[in-house]
Amino acid sequence: MAVNFVRPMIPKLATDPWAIQFDAQGHLKHLLTIEGLGPTWITRILDTAENFMSVSDREIKKVPLLRGRTVVNLFFESSTRTRTTFELAAKRLSADVLNINLSTSATTKGESLLDTLRNIEAMQADMFVVRHEQSGAAHFIARHVAPHVSVLNAGDGWHAHPTQALLDAFTIRRIKGDFAPLRIAIVGDVKHSRVARSQIHAFNSLNVGELRVIGPRTLIPNDIEPLGVRVFHDMRQGLKDVDVIIMLRLQRERMEGGLLPTEQEFYRLYGLTEEKLGWAKPDAIVMHPGPANRGVEIESRVADGPQSVILEQVSNGIGVRMAVMALCMSAES
Repeated sequence: MAVNFVRPMIPKLATDPWAIQFDAQGHLKHLLTIEGLGPTWITRILDTAENFMSVSDREIKKVPLLRGRTVVNLFFESSTRTRTTFELAAKRLSADVLNINLSTSATTKGESLLDTLRNIEAMQADMFVVRHEQSGAAHFIARHVAPHVSVLNAGDGWHAHPTQALLDAFTIRRIKGDFAPLRIAIVGDVKHSRVARSQIHAFNSLNVGELRVIGPRTLIPNDIEPLGVRVFHDMRQGLKDVDVIIMLRLQRERMEGGLLPTEQEFYRLYGLTEEKLGWAKPDAIVMHPGPANRGVEIESRVADGPQSVILEQVSNGIGVRMAVMALCMSAES
């Protein structure tokens, strides 16, 4: 498959605080956060992903674009869906893939993270896909890898999950088209969600008509409105005339005590049921970055219902991650 790698506008490297994502020529080198990409690069990634979507329909689901390259999945946090889709994306680009079992790696035996990186680089790795419980981990790794290595952030702490936001934007664009007339609602545990942060930056860069966040006061950051969102604490008001509903997983592992009375109370007020779905537009779509807690954030009849595009998100994630890998590694070609 021929992919057109025309370069978008070179960012202002001297002043852009996210300039580490670009090389000296302005080519995308790493994907660490949505911030700093701007609408041109985001659209470029989505357009490239569209080119790759047909690969999944082929008898032989591969293109030779990254043949001879090695992609290493460094997952310090477990995530079957994210890791698997990154692995499939790399293999469909014909790259070699190495999954590091970090629960038994040298880092648990006292070896430093940088020592681990150096050892893996010595195996001729070309890209690290990093998932880590600490915010900023992917940036740290990107600043210390060899010049030829690219780093993709697969989720770091509370900070960012850029490919999830991109695949969500891709899914919405495929179904709804233009972002300008859309109302999008992000519902639930916004405070602890790296996905929500990346989505907010992506959707605002794509000039969505209106972006809302809905949830209890304890799960909405106090300073979120300057990011370009409207805050609602009432589900009926928040879902009125909405085109897209994105439910978030309750991040139990990141919560401190007292933020929620009970999960049952959260479900009663903010869980997406068929009744609450009726408050949105009749053709509204339902999304979830997964894994979904059924009966907590979302009713099974909604998750499996005709307005749900959750499985489409998973399928689209492969094409989006193929696009990101191809664009980042093309900087070396």
